[in-house]
Amino acid sequence: MESHGGAIFHIGPIGVTSAMVTMSAITLGLCLFAILSTRHLTERPGKAQNVAEKVVEMLLNFLTGIIGRENARAFLPFLGTMFLFILISNYSGILPLAGRIPGLAAPTSSLSITAALATCTFLYTHYVGIKRHGKHYIQHFTKPIIFMFPILLMEAFIRPLSLTLRLYGNIYGEEAVTMEIANLAPMIAPLALNALSLLLGFVQAMVFVMLSCVYISEAAGAAH
Repeated sequence: MESHGGAIFHIGPIGVTSAMVTMSAITLGLCLFAILSTRHLTERPGKAQNVAEKVVEMLLNFLTGIIGRENARAFLPFLGTMFLFILISNYSGILPLAGRIPGLAAPTSSLSITAALATCTFLYTHYVGIKRHGKHYIQHFTKPIIFMFPILLMEAFIRPLSLTLRLYGNIYGEEAVTMEIANLAPMIAPLALNALSLLLGFVQAMVFVMLSCVYISEAAGAAH
């Protein structure tokens, strides 16, 4: 949990928080790994390529079980990236002194960052719908009767709000509870709490991506 409250430095009028610094480091790390693991693709992969292939295979199988093989392959770049970013962001809160020193805080414990992630899902969902159905996509909001339009439109905007608050609330709350318990029992609690944080961090990343799968596949007209 970010305890420094606000920006740690400014770039012009833009305040940069600890969560933003950690987010940038995670983004850079994922980009570098993707480049290094795929720049020399061979039939006999090295360690980096082998790890990348295993990750892609597991993500593809996971998404296939939710939205089918065709949609899983189509949406893997977006959903896979979201899963990896959220998972690593969640786990960054387990690092020693995370949330206690400037420049290190779990990005998903920041409401603005979880809102940005949910907005990406919102925009991608409707991009897929428009790409698949063109101008007829608007009819998605008028079924089964046209009077449903305002309700379904409201639901479309409530979904990213729900994604935002669910991810933020769980990660922020988990970090707050962990910090308080660790202060009460510093010699015993950290190991058990970190193990629990590993599980919760994975579950929250999986839930975010599962819900995104449902929303995107509905927009594509191929919900399972």
